[in-house]
Amino acid sequence: MVRVISLLPSATEIVYALGQGDSLVGVSHECDFPEEAKRKPRMIQPVFDTTSLRSEEIDALVREYIERGESIYRINLEEFKKAKPDLIITQELCDVCAIGAGDVLEAVNKLGSSVNVLSLNPHTLKDVQADIRSVGEALGCEDEVETVRLRLDEKAERVKTLVRKSKKLRVLSLEWLRPIMNAGYWVPEIVEIAGGVDGLAISGQPSTRLEWSQVVNYDPEVLVLMPCGFTTPRTVEEARAFLSLAEVKGLTAVRESRVYATDGHNYFSRSGPRLFDAIGIMAQMVHPELFDESLHPKLGVGVEATIEV
Repeated sequence: MVRVISLLPSATEIVYALGQGDSLVGVSHECDFPEEAKRKPRMIQPVFDTTSLRSEEIDALVREYIERGESIYRINLEEFKKAKPDLIITQELCDVCAIGAGDVLEAVNKLGSSVNVLSLNPHTLKDVQADIRSVGEALGCEDEVETVRLRLDEKAERVKTLVRKSKKLRVLSLEWLRPIMNAGYWVPEIVEIAGGVDGLAISGQPSTRLEWSQVVNYDPEVLVLMPCGFTTPRTVEEARAFLSLAEVKGLTAVRESRVYATDGHNYFSRSGPRLFDAIGIMAQMVHPELFDESLHPKLGVGVEATIEV
């Protein structure tokens, strides 16, 4: 059995989706799905705790570390050595979301043994499928890859069929609220499959800061709040201050009560299999009239309705 350290939550989810969870000998502090992942040894930790910080405070801290050229994560080298990995899975996409490949390679050089490093860098849903194949090949379970791929394709096709005749609504997905940033990479693609169009983001391109003038001119019909790393309840808390901003109040999405808080942490930020569940979540926010049941409140809620309670 290949001994695997996954330093990326999405990679951990991929390993479990392929039925190879027993091969994991170490994970990151954020690897919390499925439940069994929480019991694996932790190989890295953040240098500061964000649980009690507001969006603008987190943004300021991250920028401070980046400007100093410091990583916001630390590897526990002793745990690293104890795990004796054959394969380490890391990423090159974002040094804020997870530890960077450079820090990992530096730690690997201190192990004193030969270790394979698989670095993932997905930008689209197709890239996520390719990552699943790469992990499967590294673990020697190619047959399981095909099973997972077909299951994910079915989820996307089901939503495509459901929204095919629906009007394409203007959607704005925000990955951060203070300052405001659009949700890039695979999120515009998710919006499109779900029956919307995000005119302020480009599929496959990074998230970017937005000016309020851009948002006002675009005037989204549906506004989806999905801060990176935040679950739905925490997003609702952040939305209270966000919705009080003067620039927000005149938007069509706000006037027509089409503002949603969703679980960016589990479903939209991580480049793993649950992105294909995110397609269905997005569709229920963009076109709720097509569904017999309401969206589960853990997955997404109308923000104004929640605030009024």
